Amino acid sequence: MSELKDIVAPPAQVHFQHYFDGALWYETDSGLSFPVPIDDIGNATFPRDDKAMLYMRYIRKQLNMLESEKRNVEEKSKTSDSETPAQ
Repeated sequence: MSELKDIVAPPAQVHFQHYFDGALWYETDSGLSFPVPIDDIGNATFPRDDKAMLYMRYIRKQLNMLESEKRNVEEKSKTSDSETPAQ
């Protein structure tokens, strides 16, 4: 997975994709999709295309969530492998 600094380094951009379940979903030039919760927006304007650097907070949250999910899957895989009886 790309590092945060590589994803947001100028001239990287984000592009609005859709609204779903209380969040605006954007995609980075590198292909990472991430949500921007409506609760965080207040009265701000969120354009269709914008500088990725301005969305670093949301991109970081998404990268952390994906990394956490990856670790959980790996741990479950190790646990299920150790619980499987030898045949």
